[in-house]
Amino acid sequence: MSADLDPEGVASALLASLSGLVRRVRQVPIDGGLTMPERTALSRLDRSGPTTSSGLAREVQITAQAMGATLSALRVRGLVERRSDPNDGRRVVLTVTDAGRQALKDKRNARTELIARALTSGSFTPTELEQLAAAAPLLERLSQNI
Repeated sequence: MSADLDPEGVASALLASLSGLVRRVRQVPIDGGLTMPERTALSRLDRSGPTTSSGLAREVQITAQAMGATLSALRVRGLVERRSDPNDGRRVVLTVTDAGRQALKDKRNARTELIARALTSGSFTPTELEQLAAAAPLLERLSQNI
């Protein structure tokens, strides 16, 4: 790293700009989409696999009651389903349905389209677009090293 670059300054600038980007993308409403708690619950279930409501609540650090309400809304919409735990028939685990996976995919695609529209709005030069494209793998590697 160049002696002129302050790693803490770079870290601070990256954190501020990326936090702003993520916050803004999450704030823009997407028609027919998922709420933030619903998306969080579905994403965790999709990545981690079947689990209990209380286990999911612990994982995302919210109350069991709040998770129960979120999961209830997702069940009503057919995005998650309850099944008997194959290892303990007394417990119930939740799984993401195909419709739930599609809802996650739709949300991701809508956010990708939102960012793509911003990139092609004329606010960025071709050189800046190339810089952003080159930064993406670096940001991914940075996230893997945290």
